[in-house]
Amino acid sequence: MDHTKPRDGGRLLVDQLLRQGVERVSCVPGESYLPVIDALRDSGIDTLVCRNEGGAALMAEAYGKLTGRPGICLVTRGPGATNACHGLHVATQDSTPMILFVGQVETGFRGRDAFQELDYRASFGGIAKWVCEIDDTKRIPELVARAFRVAMQGRPGPVVIALPEDMLLSTAEVDDAARVMPAEPAPDPVAVQEFHALLAHAEAPLLIAGGSRWDAGSVAALERFAQRWQLPAVTSFRRASLFSSTHPLYAGELGFGMNPRLRERVQRADVLLLVGGRLSEVPSDGYTLLDLPTPRQALVHVHPDPQELGRVYQPRVALNATPATWTAAALRLDAPERPRWAHHAMSAREDFLAWTAKPPANPGRFQYGEALQWLRGRLPADAIVCNGAGNYAIWLHRFFPFRAFGTQLAPTSGSMGYGVPAAIMAKRQHPERIVVALAGDGCFMMNGQEFATAVQHGIAIVVVVIDNGMYGTIRMHQERSYPGRPFATALVNPDFAALARAYGGHGECVETADEFRAAFDRAIDSGRPALLHCLMDPEAITPTTTLSALRQQAQTTAEGVR
Repeated sequence: MDHTKPRDGGRLLVDQLLRQGVERVSCVPGESYLPVIDALRDSGIDTLVCRNEGGAALMAEAYGKLTGRPGICLVTRGPGATNACHGLHVATQDSTPMILFVGQVETGFRGRDAFQELDYRASFGGIAKWVCEIDDTKRIPELVARAFRVAMQGRPGPVVIALPEDMLLSTAEVDDAARVMPAEPAPDPVAVQEFHALLAHAEAPLLIAGGSRWDAGSVAALERFAQRWQLPAVTSFRRASLFSSTHPLYAGELGFGMNPRLRERVQRADVLLLVGGRLSEVPSDGYTLLDLPTPRQALVHVHPDPQELGRVYQPRVALNATPATWTAAALRLDAPERPRWAHHAMSAREDFLAWTAKPPANPGRFQYGEALQWLRGRLPADAIVCNGAGNYAIWLHRFFPFRAFGTQLAPTSGSMGYGVPAAIMAKRQHPERIVVALAGDGCFMMNGQEFATAVQHGIAIVVVVIDNGMYGTIRMHQERSYPGRPFATALVNPDFAALARAYGGHGECVETADEFRAAFDRAIDSGRPALLHCLMDPEAITPTTTLSALRQQAQTTAEGVR
């Protein structure tokens, strides 16, 4: 790059992305940031052109999950920016580093309700970690570097940067910023010793891994620490790839449809070691697993952001550290040769194996659990599995084993429409690996148009659509609360397999688990983006109950109250 002459704002911005090591971005083009698009053309940055800003933002969020560096999304002003709110909210709740660059009206037009004008600070101030508008071209290197740091440090999250048109067209002579690496807070040695003393005298300790800022090294270190201390380990909601399910100390996931034995185990624990996570609503089972504000269990909370320590639960020991710096300190602690809780760890593992062993049969011809059980053996340990929200995910989380870091991409925010965009980004980042997106019919239709993006860029994902013809989770809640009165949850769907073929991909309809096996192999062998349309009986609402059973139970309860 020749920096001896002035550069316009678009070129300056793209040069900063290069300095920060950005290898790919997602976008929907817009006239409000044409200079950036032009600079991207010759930059060598892989640019994924999407069909909707919501899908583009979710791709960037998935990149942040996969790499720990901010995913980059570029969208136009007004409606483009508001469409991208979907990904911003996921990044916030999932603690994912991400930067959304949005076009803005030129500076002289602001405040006049100009074409597609939006007050970004007011609109996104409650969603994003930081919102900034760059008015001076010279400040692009400074503010972009700051955005990378804010997005990654402490509790990671999304940053929004608005780019006025005239600022992008203006030129400036300015040096580039250096590559940003996030600060790594190290745990207080005194607090580490307090934790050591607590654990040394524990009878029934439990390790919970969650949150972000993990990498393969820190996950491996966590497993070594757990092994040394024989600690039973669980993962927070949709963070199952933070501890291998095949490890003899793994005891399950805290999430929807949680194992009742695991719930009891958390409540009976005397020491809870929470590393990286926050135990928000879902993993805490509606804030019922721990007493508020001070848990009965001795809570040891490890988190990279001091603002999260004591935000909800008051810990016995608070450790401001990243997973990497904490595990490094923890591995230096002396462990007993035979911990008193060895039987506790063994029974926790047995409970997990019993809970996940064999999916029960469900109503209808397509046995979803059987198909997932086959996938357990078919997919290699490094396969990446993505999903959005819906009851179909309950089967996945319970019966599919995640064996390596970064193999689960799913939103803790419970966002529908996540799986397909996330899978596209994951396959682009790791073309050598199998990437599967699971989606309900309603979930797929939220961002299914991004299948066209996969076709355009030759990204050979496999999408498995579980079609029960309804918004199943909401229908489940209706039958519990208003039995026999379903409304606004039925869906009339297209032939998804034909739709995939119309896009230029591979598509097949599947009616049984036997058909699924052969169809999945053909999907992989096709070498193209592929979709398997699986027809699910609507009665099969969870692995353990049916809609009719829920309705009957709710009606019986109501009659008893009367």
